Amino acid sequence: MDLARYIDHTLLRADCNESDIRALCQEAIEHGFAAVCVPPYFVALVRHLLEQHNSKLVLATVVGFPFGYSSTPSKVEEIKKAVDEGADEIDAVINLCAVKSGQWSFVENDIDSMCTAARLRGKKIKIALETALLSEEEIRRIAIILLAAQPDFVKTSTGFHGSPTLQTVHLLKESLGNQIPISASGHLDLRQEAEAFIEAGVQRIGTSSGVLLVKR
Repeated sequence: MDLARYIDHTLLRADCNESDIRALCQEAIEHGFAAVCVPPYFVALVRHLLEQHNSKLVLATVVGFPFGYSSTPSKVEEIKKAVDEGADEIDAVINLCAVKSGQWSFVENDIDSMCTAARLRGKKIKIALETALLSEEEIRRIAIILLAAQPDFVKTSTGFHGSPTLQTVHLLKESLGNQIPISASGHLDLRQEAEAFIEAGVQRIGTSSGVLLVKR
């Protein structure tokens, strides 16, 4: 299996620096990963680096990260700023507080607004859930909203609050059918585990262990 083409090579630590990001991009280019995912602060730098290397590597960044409870207008502005600075894909976190409060109209508007903001700029968006903190009923309810909003991907997690399980992927597949691709993110650092997620239907894997995965 050509695992590299599934991987979003990711570095979102709060203490990462410019040297770390430069090394991340070099690794992503060398190994032919699907994308590189960096903090918004580094988007302009990474766009410049990719252009220097004439690389077609996809540049992703995060919005509302990692908790998702910033206001919807602020998330929309984050998306606009990221796109202006060169992002190709947006990984945007849903408002878990609203989900846990049963404020489903708010959740629907939040997701739809973020999807619309990215779509109007001609960019792709992944809507990130936090499945380790969600009940099966909540996941199914969110899936109905996602089917209406039609993001480019549904992301299982941010990687900050637990990792996805195959059971969760199966639930998402059941709830979404084949209408929205799934991206699994979290502590996936074993090749066998990553391949199992792909076999279960995952089309992207967000991980900081991309180099380890392709070398094993």
